[in-house]
Amino acid sequence: MAEETVSPIELYYWPTPNGWKITIMLEELGLPYSVRYVDIGRGAQFEPKFLAFSPNNKMPAIIDPAGPGGQPISVFESGAILLYLGRKHGRFYPTDERARVAVEEWLMWQMGGFGPMLGQNHHFALYAPEKIPYAIKRYRDETHRLYGVLDKRLAGRDFVAGDYSIADMAIIGWATGHERQGIDLAEFPNLKAWYDRMLARPAVTRGLAVGRDMRRDIAQDEEAKKVLFGQR
Repeated sequence: MAEETVSPIELYYWPTPNGWKITIMLEELGLPYSVRYVDIGRGAQFEPKFLAFSPNNKMPAIIDPAGPGGQPISVFESGAILLYLGRKHGRFYPTDERARVAVEEWLMWQMGGFGPMLGQNHHFALYAPEKIPYAIKRYRDETHRLYGVLDKRLAGRDFVAGDYSIADMAIIGWATGHERQGIDLAEFPNLKAWYDRMLARPAVTRGLAVGRDMRRDIAQDEEAKKVLFGQR
């Protein structure tokens, strides 16, 4: 009997914390995927073809050729992609309702707080054309608070929501920027142990490596800052 051919998922991606969520998940699932690089520093996210299935002009997004009913489906927003893949493949997203709620809580915590606040930290401390002490302090302080929340959650736990899950995948990419965020992981021993545990997973290291050579220092890239932040 011939083996069934699985068409690869099309991943629209750039090597950022939000993009890494999906490369990590795909690597953990062992699914075939093809990478379509969306160079956000050069405005590729505004191309009409991309906007047709990612209307908020943000990556990542996927097109799964084997979606519901065997028909293709596109999914944008990193959290939605993780949930979709977790449901479809029955891994890293539990079916038990209490366990599922825990995963969703920490996924939403990342989507609504840990990602956006760390992003503001990066923006005002590293990218803003004017260094505003109040803004830098505000977002550095909030970053520190959020790391503290995560550290407390990880006391006595290997992973944030019980078993290893999409919640951990969503958080780790942002945590890799801790030094640039003004964070010393030694201050957060539970988080540090989790961080080391995560980076010891082969699929995590593979996911973080996708397109690594394409990353650039936005702080030194005036063209990228104009595109990403509307700086003139």
